Amino acid sequence: MKVYLKFDYNLLTKKILQEKLTELGYKFNIIGFGEFDFLENVSEEKIREITATFQQYGIDIVENQKSVLVQKIKDTIIEMVNSDQPLNVKSSVYLADKLNHSYGYISNIFSDVTYTSIENFIIIQRIELAKQLIINNQLSLTEIAYRLNYSSVAHLSTQFKNTTGITPSAFQRIIIKRREISNKTNL
Repeated sequence: MKVYLKFDYNLLTKKILQEKLTELGYKFNIIGFGEFDFLENVSEEKIREITATFQQYGIDIVENQKSVLVQKIKDTIIEMVNSDQPLNVKSSVYLADKLNHSYGYISNIFSDVTYTSIENFIIIQRIELAKQLIINNQLSLTEIAYRLNYSSVAHLSTQFKNTTGITPSAFQRIIIKRREISNKTNL
């Protein structure tokens, strides 16, 4: 039997941080998504232990200042894209306000470190969420377009096809076909 999961990246990451740091016996304060403070001095050896523990979950500790900012930008974008509340301002204004830097500065640092633009990263995150919403099969394409702040289903379809090579409708048909095949093999 195949099971499909829906999960909140922010909550999942926060839960892993809390559980593992508590398990290891550290005093800490979670500041925000992907960021925490130790409330005590921690040796380099302990940092290596924590790093190894987090790496099992695909979580890395970032040390370079530019990399820290880029990670904060990515985290803020993921939080923005996954929010259930529609964004009432442009993403550039949202990012500048959230990160307390000008959008030009944020954009330059991001592209210097990642070799892609913030806009491309946002599109990729939106399309990944669209794929998850299609897989969950609870919303129509119109509802998905609205949920992801697209101006229309056509706009969503264009970006989806440019990113994945297929339309959302074709992706939907593939998922339906896979479920049918999976159900037949499980009978």
